[in-house]
Amino acid sequence: MNAITDQISLAIQELLGRSSGPLHLRLLIQPIVASVLAIKAGLRDARAGDPPFLWAVYNQPRERRRLIRTAWHHIAKLFVLAFLIDVVYQVFVLNSFHFLQSLIVAIVVAVVPYVLLRGTITRLAWKKSKKAPPASRAA
Repeated sequence: MNAITDQISLAIQELLGRSSGPLHLRLLIQPIVASVLAIKAGLRDARAGDPPFLWAVYNQPRERRRLIRTAWHHIAKLFVLAFLIDVVYQVFVLNSFHFLQSLIVAIVVAVVPYVLLRGTITRLAWKKSKKAPPASRAA
């Protein structure tokens, strides 16, 4: 049990250690790029009258696959780039490679900002234009 606790502790230290040192600027740039992509997609959703992204993924099972596919299409390159840059960081700074840590970093800097902002932007665009989404799509 102590070995597991030590591994988890080491993983947390290594994940938090990425916020400073070499390549730390990527932790700012990549979420900004993901946010820009989310803003563009959210505005496109609002113009098309589509419901907010997370709401639609959760409440519209028939549309779920299409929505996830389009989201992945928007952020795939950014996700892969975030993953590869973290691999480079691990190899050159930590002298090791932990797949799960690279996956966590890529999800946090690419996927999370995109998913959180896309629906929020759609809602804000609706409020700004003072029109609600079509009732047939929102319900």
